Amino acid sequence: MENWKFALSSIWAHKMRSILTMLGIIIGVSAVVIIMGLGNSMKKSVADSYTGDKKEIQLYYQANDAEDDPYAAFYGFAQSSSTKIKMEWLDQIANTVDGIDSYYVTNSASSTISYQKKQVKDSMITGVSQDYFKVKDYDIVAGRQFQTNDYNKFSRVIMLDTVSADSLFGKGQYKAALNQVVNLGDKDYLVVGIFKTKTSAISIGGLSGSAVMTNTQVASEFGTDEVGQMFFHITDATQSATIGENAAKLLTTLAHDKDGVYKVPDNSSILNEINTQFGIMTTVIGAIAGISLLVGGIGVMNIMLVSVTERTREIGLRKALGATRGKILTQFLIESIVLTILGGLVGLGLAYCLVGTLGQALRLPGATVSLNVAVVAIAFSAGIGIIFGILPANKASKLDPIEALRYE
Repeated sequence: MENWKFALSSIWAHKMRSILTMLGIIIGVSAVVIIMGLGNSMKKSVADSYTGDKKEIQLYYQANDAEDDPYAAFYGFAQSSSTKIKMEWLDQIANTVDGIDSYYVTNSASSTISYQKKQVKDSMITGVSQDYFKVKDYDIVAGRQFQTNDYNKFSRVIMLDTVSADSLFGKGQYKAALNQVVNLGDKDYLVVGIFKTKTSAISIGGLSGSAVMTNTQVASEFGTDEVGQMFFHITDATQSATIGENAAKLLTTLAHDKDGVYKVPDNSSILNEINTQFGIMTTVIGAIAGISLLVGGIGVMNIMLVSVTERTREIGLRKALGATRGKILTQFLIESIVLTILGGLVGLGLAYCLVGTLGQALRLPGATVSLNVAVVAIAFSAGIGIIFGILPANKASKLDPIEALRYE
């Protein structure tokens, strides 16, 4: 206990030097913890976008001569099948297969959305059927959803997500965006609603906006099929495999397609690959940021060596009064550990304050510092103190008491 008091009093006596010494540890710990927090949040966000809601089942088409492909569901089965899906088939599946309460279909396109001189380039345009927002349960922050007449009359209406609306009309100006006319290519569309999603599309340049239109209008304007992908909403997520298999078999029967069958995608392999790739990326970036911890450790060692030189007479006096080599070594080693642990705690606190803010800015919900990461960060800080404190502590413990007392 006495050694801990000596360590704290020594650090307190040289406050500015101690703060500058801890700076490398603070920066290193905060950088690594922030990267881990953002990396884990991004991994979860991307994984959720692939796996989707556990209460949603997606069916896709696979030709008889094709090998199983976990990504096939995301390619769009309609292009592979010679038989076009009819909405009445999907109605029959929803009404016949136990456990399914609703469904929606989508198709997609990509276009630049323009308003006056502002643009959202390469925006993902998703065409949706009428039950889309009922199943997805997105937050409509302004305006309305699509109505039956929008589908029947092929109305040129569009709903923007909050990212696109912020870019085109200004941050939070959602009501002002309603009833405004935006351009997709050479065609005009009336903005009837603004919605907010849990995740946003990510492009090379960063976050990219998205928009939805009626699937009938997307098919008409962009030359796609009205049914590109289909999703069934189920009441019991634990029965998703059985319900999905029953729905796929019924759709195969209704389609009378002898060249292929409809299947439920197995996303486990995709999720494993995502976790692996993000794990590698986070580890590499974290290791690069961890170089600052190495630099900080070297700084601690240098300062501790200076401290040993400054306190040579003190060490000699303690040895003359009976302090053993082990006690002197322990004193300086504890001082080094205390210094790095304090730096680790400050770095951890800084990371805790910043990771949430950065997560919101990057639209990564749930970005936070996990308990495991926090414990590892503090333990690693203590390890840095031990590793880089051994040399100064060992030097102090080996000083000859007579020579130390003579030191000027």
